[in-house]
Amino acid sequence: MGEFRLKRSLCCALAVTALFSACSFAPTYQVPPTAIPTAFKESGNWQLARPADQIPRAAWWSVYHDPVLDQLEVQVAAANPDVAAAVARHDEATAFLAQARAGLFPTIGAAAEVSTNRQSDKRPLRGANEPSVYGANTVDVGISYDLDLWGKVRNEVSSGRAAMQASAADLASVQLSLQASLADAYFNLRGLDEQQQILADTISTYERALKLTMSRHAGGIASDLDVSRAQTQLASARAAAEDVRARRALFEHAIASLTGVPASQFSLAPSTGETYLPSIPTGVPAALLQRRPDIAAAERRVAEANAQIGVARAAFFPDVSLGLDGGFQSTELSPWIMAPNEIWSVGPSIVMTLFDGGRREAITQQARAKLAENGAKYKAAVLLAFQQVEDNLAQLHHLGDEATQEDEALTDAQRTLDLSMSRYRDGVVSYLDVVTAQTTELNTQIQALDVNTRRLLASVGLIEALGGGWDSGQPTAHAPVPARPAVESQLADAK
Repeated sequence: MGEFRLKRSLCCALAVTALFSACSFAPTYQVPPTAIPTAFKESGNWQLARPADQIPRAAWWSVYHDPVLDQLEVQVAAANPDVAAAVARHDEATAFLAQARAGLFPTIGAAAEVSTNRQSDKRPLRGANEPSVYGANTVDVGISYDLDLWGKVRNEVSSGRAAMQASAADLASVQLSLQASLADAYFNLRGLDEQQQILADTISTYERALKLTMSRHAGGIASDLDVSRAQTQLASARAAAEDVRARRALFEHAIASLTGVPASQFSLAPSTGETYLPSIPTGVPAALLQRRPDIAAAERRVAEANAQIGVARAAFFPDVSLGLDGGFQSTELSPWIMAPNEIWSVGPSIVMTLFDGGRREAITQQARAKLAENGAKYKAAVLLAFQQVEDNLAQLHHLGDEATQEDEALTDAQRTLDLSMSRYRDGVVSYLDVVTAQTTELNTQIQALDVNTRRLLASVGLIEALGGGWDSGQPTAHAPVPARPAVESQLADAK
């Protein structure tokens, strides 16, 4: 008879579970609608159409063909503490999801107790044959299972999964941001290396000009004013060179921190090699939503908030769980585990809050507000993404035109300087004309170099705005940590 009741209770519980297993109070999830343009406005006809081109997924910076930059970028993912913190947050979200999933399975516990007890001789209703001292020995195993009739646990799992996916996208976003920051610092530093070389050549030229002027002054051809102007021009160039060194040091220190190295232990030798400006495929605007990890993270947080509404609404209904407990109980240790000492219990339990002063309603409203907030943040992330792409496309477009004009201006400035110096040697003009031509030529050179650096920075900005090489179907992997001595050796070889 007891076995029949047990089977009947189990069958009833399974039937109820099957009946309500699909029940969930979370709203049907929909990605917040956003306006998506059909084409990028600033791409225009200036950009080369190369449909087969793609930004490399694993190492987008390789498009610049710079081995030193390649080695530095690897170190960002391997040694930067901000990346390590993002990895830890992702691991934390993964552990939270595992906790939520545990609610889908029964909880099994075991207990054993061996005790000797004495009861009061004055205990009311004490039987005549009841001993004052007795043993109580119990061993049992219990199983408890939340039937999750209203989808609370399943929505917690869904919310946890979305949070884990958002943290994975956050990790990719942090890596991309730091990698782009490193590329910015690196190209700024290389631009200053070029500027330092220009100033070094200029200083040499000014020294020769000063020597010529002093020679002419000694011969009574040039005046003291010409000598003073030549000295001023040389001193200004030397001061500018020191300023460039100071600015370069700041970028070098920034690169050290980004790669996880103390600034005092890091140095990067100057290099004036020609930089490569890649052609960057933008793709269609609709693809941007799958290519940017920050957009993916924002969308997953909308899904997380949506599932939390289901968790909050389920609190209005009773928690139903099924318990099964069995074991043996005896006053003596031997014989203990035998049929007459068997104990068991089975049956559902129902717990429901009848009044809480509006707490559950407030939690539900909070969950709905969180959904609205995350939806607005998602739309803001999409708008910002399109703005950043258009900004950097416009920069590349107009800076390309500016670079062409600067090259022409530099050619003219160099020709003017040559003519001025020639006419000065012939005594036709004063040294003021030479100084003016020298200043114009140097400023034009530096401006042309600055435009080229800004074009490189705009290309990095465009790649970052496009999401680097990441896409929504790409799993986030923890980057391997290369040996530090090997990287330092490669950087030393590059010097």
